Amino acid sequence: MNVSEIFGENVFNDVVMRSSLPKEVYKSLRKTIDAGEPIDMSIADTVANAMKDWAVSKGATHYTHWFQPLTNLTAEKHDSFIEPCGGDGVIMQLTGKSLIVGEPDASSFPSGGSRATCAARGYTAWDPTSPAFVKEGTLYIPTVFVSYTGETLDKKAPLLKSMTALDRATKRILKLFGIDCRKVSTTVGPEQEYFLVDQEVYEKRKDLVLTGRTLFGASAPRGQELEDHYFGVLKPRISEFMHDLDETLWKYGILAKTKHNEVAPAQHELAPVFNTTNIAVDNNQLTMEIMKKVAQRHGMACLLHEKPFEGINGSGKHNNWSLSTDTGLNLLDPGDHPEGNTLFMLVLACVIAAVDKYQGILRACVASAGNDHRLGANEAPPAIISVYLGDQLGGLVDSLVLGRNYVPTAPVKGSIGVPESPIFPIDSTDRNRTSPFAFTGNKFEFRMLGSSASVADPNIVLNTIVAEEFCVAADKLENSSNFEKDCKAYIVKLLKAHYRVIFNYNGYGPEWEPEAERRGLLNNKNTADAVPEFFRKENIDVFVNQGVYTESEAIARAKIQLENYIKTIRIEALTMLDMARQQIYPAVSAYVGELCADLGAKKSVCDGIPCAEDEALIKTLAASNENMMAAVKKLEADLADMPEGEREASQRIAHVVVPDMENVRKYADESEKLCSADYWPFPTYTDLLFSIK
Repeated sequence: MNVSEIFGENVFNDVVMRSSLPKEVYKSLRKTIDAGEPIDMSIADTVANAMKDWAVSKGATHYTHWFQPLTNLTAEKHDSFIEPCGGDGVIMQLTGKSLIVGEPDASSFPSGGSRATCAARGYTAWDPTSPAFVKEGTLYIPTVFVSYTGETLDKKAPLLKSMTALDRATKRILKLFGIDCRKVSTTVGPEQEYFLVDQEVYEKRKDLVLTGRTLFGASAPRGQELEDHYFGVLKPRISEFMHDLDETLWKYGILAKTKHNEVAPAQHELAPVFNTTNIAVDNNQLTMEIMKKVAQRHGMACLLHEKPFEGINGSGKHNNWSLSTDTGLNLLDPGDHPEGNTLFMLVLACVIAAVDKYQGILRACVASAGNDHRLGANEAPPAIISVYLGDQLGGLVDSLVLGRNYVPTAPVKGSIGVPESPIFPIDSTDRNRTSPFAFTGNKFEFRMLGSSASVADPNIVLNTIVAEEFCVAADKLENSSNFEKDCKAYIVKLLKAHYRVIFNYNGYGPEWEPEAERRGLLNNKNTADAVPEFFRKENIDVFVNQGVYTESEAIARAKIQLENYIKTIRIEALTMLDMARQQIYPAVSAYVGELCADLGAKKSVCDGIPCAEDEALIKTLAASNENMMAAVKKLEADLADMPEGEREASQRIAHVVVPDMENVRKYADESEKLCSADYWPFPTYTDLLFSIK
């Protein structure tokens, strides 16, 4: 395989555009892509025809406007290229109009009340900044999705708006320093964690099939305690899957870079090279889809749920976020002497201020039923938002805030003490795995994202809140008569005001929660408590100010998030009720019946046969089964007694239904530990985690 030859072969990329479009059309389209200039509608037909010809040459017969509704998934409606051509003939055609605007049915997608019930129509509009691609005989055209009356119904439109807002605000900051550029962009490299289990075993678990996670399951005798899976040798089936996955992703121009085993058994990670945020989001959505399909080709199921297995690490998606100009200037690069880099320090102070001021919505944007199981579970960052800066930057910020003299640390060289080993520089920053928002040299790593979530939401929030802080800073400094002095004073003022959010220590430590509470930091541990931050006026205003959401759009998205949380837990609860009643209770009852028959047989032979263990086991299993069914009845009753309104219902879900489910599971898992393997009705954790060789 020649990677350079296959890379991007299914993508209508710059190479294809340059060769298939007239020179002037190509230049016009590049201005739209590179500089954010409005699309010249006069070139639409030419671009559409070239795109169609290329797609047909790749075997495509259909096209689709590929969009991202408020479901964390993608959506597509396929139309063929064929058009009638006199008599009984047809031609293959894609018009400029069909390229630019589509008309799918919007009635069945979540809207949070922003779309009138009677208004079914919606529109998709071409996003030329993200390249089209051919997949399975269809030309995929990335698009935004809006309602009949113009409200955004997707994740891409507000993402693009947030990128525009940050571009505009950052240029104001750069202008203060006499720096000009055409465009400022954020880049993202989302690391994707996932589990692989055998398909045959997966299909025997109703909970995995319907909910993506195991609702029952006693811990396997072996988990991750030996710490031998992380970066361990790849099993043959896993290696074959990863090779196939890399090749498939490369054909779609996705920069798959790093692959390895993660901490938990059966858990793995794929990390791409960073890309412009819009493209990175599209690529991650495509990656998740392709991972599942490639896994099926290899007789496996790919689990993207944040916590498919209790008692071992769950899966996240680290969002490596940076900010750069089209001239190559990384605004988050401190250089060798950050203490003298005023531009970097201003950008850093604004980011810290944004994270502290808007910690509520930063936490809320990663909230989900699945992620609730991860955050704060000593395997992922806690639910408390904090910023990690590392020793060098942390020391510099401490000196500014506390009025200390700053002594720059000299570069350190490392060696293992063996003559043959190389001397290597030691980075002044560490990667704090316990921090939700950690500085990692020239970027920030937002570590709270769930593995199944769209990368769009956190980047919409990050872009928006940083843009807002840049605007506040520009308002303060644009008319300064002594810019250097006033800028440095403003940096110190910001750092002092938001110093509480900086935490350079162990976020897993038991002392952090009370310390965070003392500092006044939020600790919203579940979705029901986190999402209402989106309803606060000051948090709505930041989106309105930056032109990312209208007030109604912001509220609608919060409602949808709560609705999804309620529906997800409800599906899990109903699945749990089915499995408990139809599988676990009958299986345990049958085993208890066999034990009773054996006990009776023993006693009929001889009264002196020891039976204490038999009797104890029967009593324990029977009691666990009865207790489980009592818990089942309570869960069913509490599930039926649901208040009206998303906020009220979500609170009942979080604080009543979820504890009920935990109680049902507790008794079922107790039974699993004692029940004969011949009677247990579905594969165990051992079967799921260790079946792939």
